[in-house]
Amino acid sequence: MSVRLNETNTIVDRMVNFFVEHEDLRTKSWFLSNAPGPLFMILGAYLYFCLYAGPRYMRDRKPFELKNTLLIYNAVQVLLSWVLFYEGYKGGWGGHYNFKCQPVTYESDPISMRMARAVWLYYIAKITELLDTVFFVLRKKQRQISFLHLYHHTLMPVCAFIGVKYFAGGHGTLLGFINSFIHIIMYAYYLLSAMGPKVQKYLWWKKYITILQIVQFLIIFVHTLQIQFQPNCNFPKSIAALLTFNAGLFTYMFSAFYVANYKKEAAAQAKLAAKKE
Repeated sequence: MSVRLNETNTIVDRMVNFFVEHEDLRTKSWFLSNAPGPLFMILGAYLYFCLYAGPRYMRDRKPFELKNTLLIYNAVQVLLSWVLFYEGYKGGWGGHYNFKCQPVTYESDPISMRMARAVWLYYIAKITELLDTVFFVLRKKQRQISFLHLYHHTLMPVCAFIGVKYFAGGHGTLLGFINSFIHIIMYAYYLLSAMGPKVQKYLWWKKYITILQIVQFLIIFVHTLQIQFQPNCNFPKSIAALLTFNAGLFTYMFSAFYVANYKKEAAAQAKLAAKKE
């Protein structure tokens, strides 16, 4: 019994030491970056509103239109995603970073700090994106609030916080770089969709955004998995393994969403067309 207890204490000690050693002192004083408490409070309020308080409040009310709000919100998200993509390119992935192995640099030189600021801004962006679900609730679009949607929107700020707190740079930032590019396209779609039916009838490319998201996670899966086969790579293999697992899980979940919402729908339409003939 005492041997097992000692082993457990050793594992806990190693985990604590790992995170203490890797704490990024450059970002410690930045907004919402010092401790996870405020983030968990935000996420708790988000889930409570989206799952309980919001639907109860809207139960006997007409849905809000929010047209102007959505136009402004989506335009801001397009701009923010473009800034993040540009900063990710200039801060590392445009030539400074190695795609095979890129350790985290905790230096304060201009390039390293540029990437660190981009990681923090990405974290803030993930928090602002919680409004996606809030707007669905206020517009009574409950069908849009799937498990995948809630899981994705809740987990991404947590992952981004870990990035800011411990790994504000390096190999793991490729996810944010690619994700920001896809979000330029995604929020541009939402911006155009918010303009009304006259524009919506020309928006035929929604399913391709889901395909891009699947490709994104496949790239990250391979990109982080190959770290395990490089003994001389100084990027933490445990973090790479978590990123690999997360990318694999999202690949499966987004693929299942694609099949359920586009493949089956296309098959049903084809079957209906055949009956009419």
